[in-house]
Amino acid sequence: MRAVLTVFALALMAVAGPVAAQTRAEAVFAGGCFWCVESDFEHLDGVIEAESGYTGGTLANPTYRNHEGHTEAVRVIYDPGRVSYAQLLSHFWRHHDPLDAGGQFCDRGPSYRPVVFVTPQQRGEAEASRAEAQRTLGRAIATPIEPLGRFWRAEEYHQDYYEKNPVQYRFYRFRCGRDQRVAGVWRGR
Repeated sequence: MRAVLTVFALALMAVAGPVAAQTRAEAVFAGGCFWCVESDFEHLDGVIEAESGYTGGTLANPTYRNHEGHTEAVRVIYDPGRVSYAQLLSHFWRHHDPLDAGGQFCDRGPSYRPVVFVTPQQRGEAEASRAEAQRTLGRAIATPIEPLGRFWRAEEYHQDYYEKNPVQYRFYRFRCGRDQRVAGVWRGR
């Protein structure tokens, strides 16, 4: 009897393994300050977690004080059974200024440029989504789609900054004009 139960338990684990692996997927987006991008995605149903970090550069172990060549980005961990990659892309386009490649809002320069970082499997869907956003806006989209390299998690004090420092975060977001600009870009669309 014990042998039968052991075989049954192993069979269940074998079946549960691949199913469990399909309940999590990842996507990486950059859209200016990672605090804001993280907050925008963490409020989306189906997102399990969003992590601030750095990617797109060659420097090993980048930090906030030294991430030259890297872009502030957010790794979105999501349940594809609840939210699709296409829905994440649509959310991303409508939560940054896709017309500005020189930074976002009050944050300027390459560290704050908007980018969709993709795996080879995500590229086609990301390009189709960008083309749709461009048709909707009737203007050229400046946000590039680039291959995803290594993602470096930012320091702990940057994670969930909007929750840990709500007053400072809201002031920063308002002062930068993020929500006002995004509303202006997408008004009536």
